[in-house]
Amino acid sequence: MRMRTIGRHISTILATATLAAVFGGGASASGDPDTSPPGYPHAPSPARPFAVPPPPFTTPSAQQSSESLGTPPGQNPLPFTGEAPFAPPSFNPVNGSTVGVAKPIIINFVRPIGNRTMAEDAIHISSVPPVPGMFYWMSDTQVRWRPIDFWPAGTTVDVDAGGTKSSFRVGESLVATVDDNTKLMEIIRDGELVKTFPVSLGRPGWETPNGTYYVLAKHAEIVMDSSTFGLRVDAPEGYRVDVEDAVRISNDGIFVHGAPWSVGAQGESNVSHGCINLSPANAQWFFDNFGSGDPVVVTKEFVSKLSQAVM
Repeated sequence: MRMRTIGRHISTILATATLAAVFGGGASASGDPDTSPPGYPHAPSPARPFAVPPPPFTTPSAQQSSESLGTPPGQNPLPFTGEAPFAPPSFNPVNGSTVGVAKPIIINFVRPIGNRTMAEDAIHISSVPPVPGMFYWMSDTQVRWRPIDFWPAGTTVDVDAGGTKSSFRVGESLVATVDDNTKLMEIIRDGELVKTFPVSLGRPGWETPNGTYYVLAKHAEIVMDSSTFGLRVDAPEGYRVDVEDAVRISNDGIFVHGAPWSVGAQGESNVSHGCINLSPANAQWFFDNFGSGDPVVVTKEFVSKLSQAVM
């Protein structure tokens, strides 16, 4: 295993089934870790991109991305006034962050919320350009807001939650689309195809679920151990393997990572336990370029290389 100055070996953490969500700096986005409960590496199928999945993202049109007529649904540019119905919450992204186009606004409350409608009314989201969005609740102490489509690149976002304020910026648009039919990953940067990588997804019984994921955490080096979710290492499907350039895209344990052992299958067949396998060189490029909130769209239907572009 090569050693990299930005990484560290964390096998002792995984031995206790606790996966730290530590971000590395991506070229397109940087931000703070997701505060949702972390999942195990290579969780058994079926896995889900979201614990409580919101409606799927759609591809924004030019009119949607530059909406300027009135206030779009879900946004409120006015400052909050009056008495807040909750104690000052914490935010993810943190104030001043730069994130990817799929990053939701995560608001964590100090105490459980009894009246969710009242809480939502006290949270004012606004952006430039303005875009429509929606709330969805993960628990009584966490609500999220995200645009119906991906954020347009370069968007600035302001959050006023009962008088507690924060702001962040959306960086460039960097979207990876993985087609299970072609076994290819297409990477679109600001509307232009920049990379096409062969991949291997989850084999039968361990299928990689379709859906829109986004980068949660990055690990230059990690040990993936099937015993962390109850599958003995010496079982027929068990494993314990050193992995480099691992990018977590799901709390259920789906990663994009380097897999030199499956290079021969990449672009041809699915042999993984649910993760997206790349060659070492391609995984390093993905690791170096993708950051917090950058989306990874997995589909079994062919998607043209420009259909997921965010202009």
